[in-house]
Amino acid sequence: MAAMQACTSMMEQFLLYFPASLALGHFLQPTMAAMQAQKEADIAMLLAAQAHLGTKNCTSMMERYIYRRRADGIFIINLEKTYEKLQMAARVIVAIENPQDVMVQSARPYGQRAVFKFAQYLNCKYSAGRHTPGTFTNQSQKNFEEPRLLILTDPRTDHQPIKEASYVNIPTICFCDTDSPMHHVDIAIPANNKGKHSIAVLYYLLARMVLQMRGVVSPAAPWDVMVDLFFYREPEETKEQEEAAEFGAADAFGSLPAPMGATETWGDAPAAPAATPGFEAAGFETAAAPTNAPMGYVVAPEAFGTDF
Repeated sequence: MAAMQACTSMMEQFLLYFPASLALGHFLQPTMAAMQAQKEADIAMLLAAQAHLGTKNCTSMMERYIYRRRADGIFIINLEKTYEKLQMAARVIVAIENPQDVMVQSARPYGQRAVFKFAQYLNCKYSAGRHTPGTFTNQSQKNFEEPRLLILTDPRTDHQPIKEASYVNIPTICFCDTDSPMHHVDIAIPANNKGKHSIAVLYYLLARMVLQMRGVVSPAAPWDVMVDLFFYREPEETKEQEEAAEFGAADAFGSLPAPMGATETWGDAPAAPAATPGFEAAGFETAAAPTNAPMGYVVAPEAFGTDF
């Protein structure tokens, strides 16, 4: 009898909560579909940026992220694992309460613009270019920093900050290629860290994932920032664009007005001066100047007549 009462109460609870769970499933279904569509678009973007292309060498720690090897010896990175590692890194970044405790660095030139944009949209600190030794260990330095999380572009190029971070127990997130050393790297994101497009797309996706987890953007309301802003730009290309912009601004004011006068008669000989009234009445004759008279030519007095 007691068992039947317990079973009846369980059925009542199931019937009570079943409509709510059914409604929750209908609510989550469009969100999951949007997230799946976004994931496919992100992986297509990674493929277009050649983030899956590794090198001809592969370390033992990176073998788990390899999909296959091409006939020319290039290792292909599994982008499914790359996407999972990007999500894991985004969760770690979101766990830091103060964004200023996150430090992102790139000594590689192709990643300096991406690092700047990443720090701009996530409100964290960045360092582009050469790392000053002792930034994390020497407190007497002017640019001494104590971050709680370090994000790097290449563990081989950024070996100095990785070494200093290991001394002071700073967790490190790094984009690792197939031949990258993974010593003292806590979260390795397998991807091509040598191409300018690949680095830009990786930082763009990581920044968007962090903003989604913070609730700033969502799959239904996409991020309105283009990935082109994260791309590296050549100094010559930037200079040419600035010059073109200045030339376009000068054309906006219009061309200069045409000079006054008839421009088609500039090369003609000057017209003869008009005769002075009363000059002939006095008995003088007008002297005709020679056609080939040089400049400064003075007419002789005898040319005015005998009555002069």
